[in-house]
Amino acid sequence: MKETITILIIVLLSVYSYGQRARDLGVPFVGTTGAFNAITDVKGVEVGYSTIISGKGENVVGKGPVRTGVTAIFPRGKAKKFSPVYANWYSLNGNGEMTGTTWVTESGFLETPIMITNTNSVGVVRDAVLKWYVDTDWYDGEDWWYTYPVVGETYDGFLNDIYGFHVKEGHVLEAIKNAAGGKIAEGNVGGGTGMMCLGFKGGTGTASRVFKIKDSTYTVGAIVQANFGAKRNLSIAGVPVGMELKDTLKSVFNAPPKSRRQEGDGSIIVIIATDVPLLPHQLKRIAQRIPLGVGIVGGRGSNGSGDIFLAFSTANENAFNRDEATTVETMSNDRLMPVFEATVQAVEEAIINAMVAAETMEGINGNKAYALPHDLLIKTLEKYNRLKE
Repeated sequence: MKETITILIIVLLSVYSYGQRARDLGVPFVGTTGAFNAITDVKGVEVGYSTIISGKGENVVGKGPVRTGVTAIFPRGKAKKFSPVYANWYSLNGNGEMTGTTWVTESGFLETPIMITNTNSVGVVRDAVLKWYVDTDWYDGEDWWYTYPVVGETYDGFLNDIYGFHVKEGHVLEAIKNAAGGKIAEGNVGGGTGMMCLGFKGGTGTASRVFKIKDSTYTVGAIVQANFGAKRNLSIAGVPVGMELKDTLKSVFNAPPKSRRQEGDGSIIVIIATDVPLLPHQLKRIAQRIPLGVGIVGGRGSNGSGDIFLAFSTANENAFNRDEATTVETMSNDRLMPVFEATVQAVEEAIINAMVAAETMEGINGNKAYALPHDLLIKTLEKYNRLKE
């Protein structure tokens, strides 16, 4: 009973607390952020989590320990119901999954919320979302005969009883119910709960950039589920932090699952939101810039990594129409450089925010992923004269 209460407290803290972020530690970044420095700075975007943490000790398949969850992202919020946005996607390395993306490319529209979870729970999340569409009349009275939920994943099987299939329909509904704008939690939350990144504990992170194109102000926001990379490649603010801390707090795997996993394997899902009026082919160009931000912090797109990215625009709200021709606005390609730069900057910071917010986690069989040590990070940045005053 005491253990159950303790676990419940941990879950509540993970879902509802907001820890330190990279800028709080003095990590310098380029660019101006929005009010929340989050994907929710793009008007209308809502994010929700379901975080599942229970048990400890030896892994008993079906019983745990459990370290996983679900993340829900609504481009125009739940209240809008069926309100497609222009979108497109890109994969740097395809050892992963994001369902529904073929229709996104074919149609140019994202018609659904975006869900992110662990590798083995893609199916149950997809099915739960599909059922939720029916139960809530997502298509708002329209009798339509197909829909393709978008569900991405990364692998948390080094900390989580991933073959216990602990994500259930109720967790998906919880993430959807919790979706809201404003400040959002990072680190060990939602789909990012059991993830690792660049040799330390990883998870969910977010950031945003605000910029001008001529006389208009726009926003780009990023949210990441970071579970990739080798420690030796970790770079923060241009400093080789991974090499400096190579012998510090090595993650402990007492009995890792049998696999061919190589150092650096893993995955990252990145979602970019913007209010810049962009057409699908332009959003493909945005998605193709995401790897530049991943590379800055140390991602290499390894053979065993699923690096899958999606970008959408909340502009042109009335673009989707099954029956009538529509008129839309689009930004000139010659003016897209600020959007490219904002994308790269937001992705870089979102990944570091995920690592700074994440806390040390012990999972199955005593396997442990250590949090990026804040004190040593600060000292390392000071050593290279990169700590922001």
